[in-house]
Amino acid sequence: MVSDRNGVGRARRRGAHRIASVKTGSGLALATLACLLAAACGAEKDPSQGIPIGFYGALTGPEATFAISGRNGARLAASEVNRAGGVLGRRLELLVEDDRNEPAEAASAVSKLITRDHVIALIGENASSRTLAAAPIAQSYQTPMVSPSSTNVEVTRKGDYIFRVCFIDSSQGKALALFARRQLHAANAAMLVDSKSDYSVGLARSFRESFTSSGGRVSEVRYSEGDSDFSAQLTSIRAERPDVLFIPGYYTDAGLIARQARALGIDATLLGCDGWDSPKLTEIGGPAIEGAYLSNHYSIDDPAPTAQKFVSEYRKTYGVDPDSVAALSYDAFRLVADAIGRAGSTEGKRIRDALAATRDFPGVTGRITMDAERNPDKLPVILRVEGGRFRFRSGFRREVTSDE
Repeated sequence: MVSDRNGVGRARRRGAHRIASVKTGSGLALATLACLLAAACGAEKDPSQGIPIGFYGALTGPEATFAISGRNGARLAASEVNRAGGVLGRRLELLVEDDRNEPAEAASAVSKLITRDHVIALIGENASSRTLAAAPIAQSYQTPMVSPSSTNVEVTRKGDYIFRVCFIDSSQGKALALFARRQLHAANAAMLVDSKSDYSVGLARSFRESFTSSGGRVSEVRYSEGDSDFSAQLTSIRAERPDVLFIPGYYTDAGLIARQARALGIDATLLGCDGWDSPKLTEIGGPAIEGAYLSNHYSIDDPAPTAQKFVSEYRKTYGVDPDSVAALSYDAFRLVADAIGRAGSTEGKRIRDALAATRDFPGVTGRITMDAERNPDKLPVILRVEGGRFRFRSGFRREVTSDE
């Protein structure tokens, strides 16, 4: 595998060395140069060589379920594309790097995939903080990168080679705030925010702006990733007697916070976000998380044929239900494959231009049309935790996003 994916790079280096050794100005030199350039171009188009696409994520660490399901979703998409004949007559090859839940490692993983493995596009990361660390590397090498689920608004502002297939936090925060106000009739909200997470801080800001603009009141306390005792913060929240407690973070923290909140007698309705979407949430939170609501990118109950086909194939392949990161990574890989086909090339700029021109791409998580900032025009759905599962709240999209 290594020799295959590096074949083009070695052909180019050999060609460059030979060209340097040829005396210019003679007919022989020009003929030799033409032959070498033709050979290099032929190596790029050799059907026996796969098209390398990189995937990076936290395959180890406290939130590893996200990257594992994301990798699985991308692999499923790759296998389907390859069974259908690949792209440009070539197979797509998925190369995976573990960033171990560290922003610096995410930047290093992307650098390795580009400079060592010569990937022509990247899928990742799931977490906004790690995407923000890695995006400048991809941008500097002009390698298109598509994040499956990094919702922080700053992600695509890192450069014009950076894309995503998920909604952004301003949409998610507004949806949750409107749901709390209109459907739960909440007047007072409390937020417990991870101060070290760009994702958590950005989402909390969006929620606050929307909730207060409609007349609600919001209080906020903070913690840091890795904390396990939230009693001081929750005691402060209890004194506020909130109607809803919004926890804009990941399932690892949310499950613990739910248990401790209920133990302290806080009966506020719990609100979460797409970072809650893991089977581990109910394992950690147990009965305390029952009845909570979360925003998400899709539901396995979505009756759309595209969604149901994906859910069926994922279950058949991996033996579990696909979470939203699996679905988004599946969409991200298929979108990259589609862009390569539309570009008719593996050149970074041409793929970037094709991605930017995406209109009405039929994704599992909804149709994707890229706007001027390389964000898709998509809205979240709301799910409710019932019996340890996430149940779709029907008709919610239009209801909470209407300003009427």
